[in-house]
Amino acid sequence: MAPRRRLTVTAPQFRWFALAAFVSMVVIVLTGGAVRLTGSGLGCPDWPTCYGHRLTGSWSIHPLIEYSNRVVTIVLVLVTALTLVAAWRREERRSDLVGLAGLLVGGVVADAVLGAFVVYSRLNPWLVSLHMVLSLGMVVVGALLYHRAKYVYGPGARADVRDPHFRLIARLLWIPFALVVLAGTAATGSGPHAGASQGQLVARRLPFSFADATWTHSVLAVLFLGMVTGLAASVWRAEVPLALRHGVRRLVLTALAQAVLGFAQYATHVPAALVELHIAGAVSLAIGVTQFHVKQTAHDRVPGTRRTDRPAGALAPAPLA
Repeated sequence: MAPRRRLTVTAPQFRWFALAAFVSMVVIVLTGGAVRLTGSGLGCPDWPTCYGHRLTGSWSIHPLIEYSNRVVTIVLVLVTALTLVAAWRREERRSDLVGLAGLLVGGVVADAVLGAFVVYSRLNPWLVSLHMVLSLGMVVVGALLYHRAKYVYGPGARADVRDPHFRLIARLLWIPFALVVLAGTAATGSGPHAGASQGQLVARRLPFSFADATWTHSVLAVLFLGMVTGLAASVWRAEVPLALRHGVRRLVLTALAQAVLGFAQYATHVPAALVELHIAGAVSLAIGVTQFHVKQTAHDRVPGTRRTDRPAGALAPAPLA
């Protein structure tokens, strides 16, 4: 009998590692947005230290916020690294889980290095926009990792296509979503929130007007909302499983909330609090598009990853009298 590998991670245990990595990707987007919206992007003008040879900054608000974001990034690197180790030590090692976990580690490290270039370029707006796009991409990878950690993938695994027509639409939906995200980063990059605060070096903005960028983003967002609304109507008319209906409903509600937030923040002269909510909405929309995509095929659940799963030998609850 072959000896059991040391430090083995079970499939249900790995699910929690994947969830932690997924949540960490969401956190890094929200904390990065908070740094920019509080004008703390140059709170620590050096990297990886804060001021010259000093690791930490002063006790003023902007250095504290920027340095705290860097500490969060270090924690996230550790979380994703542990997730990669857990994927490698999983009882039934799967190449897709190892690959996605490795991609998260590489993405977080790349995001950190890009953050250094953002600091040394004094908040170059092109790099700041790329920083946001990369972070949202890591959210998508984290969502895929968490999903696949709960379902059986691989040679011989069940992968029943729920509806070929909607599967094609789910794949094409990434194109308008990417355009909306890029236009949104362009609007932010030309808007009033440069990431620096009063008294610091004024950060450059993208070379087009905020009004034009906002108009382009709004048009694309309305078109995207119209597309997912029409998609929802088609899904509800078709004979499709509930999984697809739930997925498209989330898309419509998130896109509608984003449209309302976008209009509200523009009408109120782009307050930082509403912009942060809009960033959270973009994260939710990225997760929604990902979930709608993965729901196009039905897979068997990994044993032990359902909330209703009970350990082997556990007694069922007694029926009520």
